[in-house]
Amino acid sequence: MPLQTFLFKPGINKEGTAYSNKGGWFDSNLIRFRKGLPEKIGGWSKASNDSFKSTGRALHAWVELSGTKYLGLGTTWKYYAIDGDTYYDITPIRSTDLNVTTFAATNGSATITATDTAHGAVKGDFVTISNAATLGDQITAVVLNTEHQILTVPTVNTYTFTASATATSSDSGNGGSATDAAYQINVGLDVYVPSTGWGAGTWGEGTFGSNTALSFTNQLRLWSHDNFGEDLIINPRAGGVYYWDESDGLTTRAVALSELSGANLTPTVALQVMVSDVDRHVICFGADPLNTGGTARTGATDPMFIAWSDQENAAEWEPLATNTAGSFRLSAGSSIVGAIRAKQETLIWTDTALYSMTFVGQPFTFSLNLVNEGVGLVSPNAMVNTPKGIFWMDRKGFYAYNGSIQEIPCTVQNHVFSDINQIQSYQIFGFVNKAFDEVGWFYCTADSDVLDKYVVFNYEENVWTIGSLSRTCWLDEGIFDSPQATSSSSDVGYLYNHETGNDNDGSPMTNVFIESSDFDIDPGGDSFQFINRIIPDIRFTGTGDTGSTGQTVNVVLKRRNFPGESLTTAITSTCTSVTTKINTRVRGRQAVLRIESDDDGDTSTTQGVGFRVGAMRLEFRPDGRR
Repeated sequence: MPLQTFLFKPGINKEGTAYSNKGGWFDSNLIRFRKGLPEKIGGWSKASNDSFKSTGRALHAWVELSGTKYLGLGTTWKYYAIDGDTYYDITPIRSTDLNVTTFAATNGSATITATDTAHGAVKGDFVTISNAATLGDQITAVVLNTEHQILTVPTVNTYTFTASATATSSDSGNGGSATDAAYQINVGLDVYVPSTGWGAGTWGEGTFGSNTALSFTNQLRLWSHDNFGEDLIINPRAGGVYYWDESDGLTTRAVALSELSGANLTPTVALQVMVSDVDRHVICFGADPLNTGGTARTGATDPMFIAWSDQENAAEWEPLATNTAGSFRLSAGSSIVGAIRAKQETLIWTDTALYSMTFVGQPFTFSLNLVNEGVGLVSPNAMVNTPKGIFWMDRKGFYAYNGSIQEIPCTVQNHVFSDINQIQSYQIFGFVNKAFDEVGWFYCTADSDVLDKYVVFNYEENVWTIGSLSRTCWLDEGIFDSPQATSSSSDVGYLYNHETGNDNDGSPMTNVFIESSDFDIDPGGDSFQFINRIIPDIRFTGTGDTGSTGQTVNVVLKRRNFPGESLTTAITSTCTSVTTKINTRVRGRQAVLRIESDDDGDTSTTQGVGFRVGAMRLEFRPDGRR
């Protein structure tokens, strides 16, 4: 019998049934489409063996005037400036208490209780102790005078931390009367807390059963940041606005805008910070407005209020006839969700609308126009800028903007939105991979509170793919040679270079597959057929062993007789670059073809596997039912 060619339609389509999508692909993992054909995505490797504390939430790259490349990284707990392979902690200091902190140790325990009236710390905060004296024996000055993470907060005046040594009965001192404590800004949470009451806030916060009011210090920690020339402006969402001066060196910390020379009426809180592209105004979205007399900031976030500094001056925020500082309050919606620089404009999303902000010069500085009501943004990081315009995700679909709004038809829309953890939607992170014309979004599935799945749209070929990968933030190539992303972690995280090789940080990449929808073995779908052989069309593209058997994939053929039946795996065969045919003995009405990487953890044979699937050919003949 003649061979029948199967060149499946590009993209994953799960909007219908597996049978209704005949001639297409139905499922995938770690696969992209390029020029209409599926192939394994590029691998990843650690950018550095050094780790950072907690979960990465934001990445920003810039270059200072001498050519040094910096990477800013905001995490749940800290903010880092990365130079090469070294992480420098530049997290701002919230307060410093001088000569007031004392300590108490318990024999046989490494837990130290510190007393500092109205310290303002929460569980998980970091404090740096200095000038403390030895408690007597094992709890020495060296043990005390370092950075500690706060373990519990029993009262507003006390907290505990774990020392690097175990106390003895001789550790009876209090650390002396000259101890200083420098408290970093309060940490945030790894997850979004949707309501007040028991369970809101960090574990162990307050007394058992107490009601905890939601605040921005016990919510999901997100960051915004932008470079102001060589320097960096950073903002923990709904927290303060801070400035890091590159000329002060990597061992100095960011400081509040109010601490800059000549600071005048600087915002004390914001939801997001940005530096405008050409005109160089520092813009705070969701800032605190001026009081009635215009003499000070209120200190309370107005989620619809936008304020901007004088041009080229991050310290001056008082609107005067002699400068370009100013403010504006949006009306459509209840809160600004996010903003992004676009071509000659800034797009601003509230929870119910999209605005365009354009620089017009004096006397108004900026013009704001309502683009659309009824379309929102699912999270502060759910929008991306691409050569084809701005793409974003809201709570029901995907959109693009290039002068006007277009909803993007999505062939996996129900699959994605029916399996999203809506409570954790603020974690959703949009990313762009311009080298492959892709935009995508990492999201939490319904039974997960960490980012564990992704959906990707190729904006040149108009196709969608899906898969599983735990990444919490992403930065496309540009200043650095490859995309960079952070892994999901509660305590220790790593930065990864993506699209490098074909493996998972030195180990084989597992569970890589592309699977077709059902197709009729008999073109009419009525009679039973016998599949005699498969002629594979697979090109190996990996960097591993290029010999005849060095790189392999599994060709899997599944069968069933009716759409309502479960699929049965009929054959799994290893395919190499020299495989000419795969003999089969498969009977049925419908079949499914699956190509999967056989990266099973055996690094001696499977590392470096890359593949691209073309037109597969199958030989059929009529057969009676047995």
